Amino acid sequence: MRKANANLMKEINLNHVRHVMKRIETASKPQLASITKLSVVTINSLVKELHDLGELLEDDTVPSNGGRPAQTYRYNYDFSLGLVLYLKEQQGQELVSATVVNLEDRIVSKEEYIMPAFDRQRFYEIIGHFLTLYPSIKAIGIGIPGQAVNGEITVSSHQELRGSRIIEGIESEFGLPVIVENDVNAAISGYCMRQNIDLEQCVLGIYFPMRYPPGMGIYLDGKMVKGKNGMSGEIKFLPHGPDWQREMSKSAFVDAVCQIIQTVNAVLAPDKIVIYQDRVEADVWNTAWESYQLQQPMPSYPAVVLQQTFQQDFEAGMRWLTLKSLEPSLAQFS
Repeated sequence: MRKANANLMKEINLNHVRHVMKRIETASKPQLASITKLSVVTINSLVKELHDLGELLEDDTVPSNGGRPAQTYRYNYDFSLGLVLYLKEQQGQELVSATVVNLEDRIVSKEEYIMPAFDRQRFYEIIGHFLTLYPSIKAIGIGIPGQAVNGEITVSSHQELRGSRIIEGIESEFGLPVIVENDVNAAISGYCMRQNIDLEQCVLGIYFPMRYPPGMGIYLDGKMVKGKNGMSGEIKFLPHGPDWQREMSKSAFVDAVCQIIQTVNAVLAPDKIVIYQDRVEADVWNTAWESYQLQQPMPSYPAVVLQQTFQQDFEAGMRWLTLKSLEPSLAQFS
């Protein structure tokens, strides 16, 4: 038991040093000891271990108050890499985007591939290609227009993915953990990360793609609310909704969006709702939403923000989620 406790404490201290070095990038051992409140003896041991692993690299030497120059160390953000893929329909074909990202969220490589239809074998070849080029890849993140339940994609706007157990197949084929996320969940995660949203806030993201039903993501207390089988936010199943696959006028679209906002606001009372759409202009929307609020009073009103950055937020969210999976759990220090 004593040995187990000692090993646990060592891992906690290692993770603490990792966390600090990722944040400040370079430091000497005395500086690390001062920041972490760990003894110099402990820091010497931990730095040696991280250096031997390649997670810390030797950097410059700096003056040390008249003594021997102190060796500084630099965090190696390329020690672990993530491979982030997303699937998207583009002009009737399947677009696969593959991005390699390091622990600093720096894009190391990015490629796009077009398939007439989703091809599992070709998808595997793309993954294998990047794993060969970048052996430091330690996790794979996949963003999908749908939802996975127990490894099976049960809901998707892409017919080829429905019923697929591709996640298990990738994990088995390549021996790496796979993180799968719904596109709108990833997008609102990316938005909240980029905007530094307070953890206490409730933020909803609603995506209105052309020719497909909308989807919603719920960000609360710093994490996504998934619901049973990950099915929260499936607002296309709200009653009396329009046929989203048919053309609709701007006024019909705006009215449908207002009704959805009223419904989710009555249930969740969010601080903010981010609307991803490109069907109506901001001035048209603002006028219509102000008029709707006068007709349909509510006890509280969210800030409603129109965004045209779905792809940017989606990619940022997928990178963040994939890199988060590479983070060892960090102990809380006072």
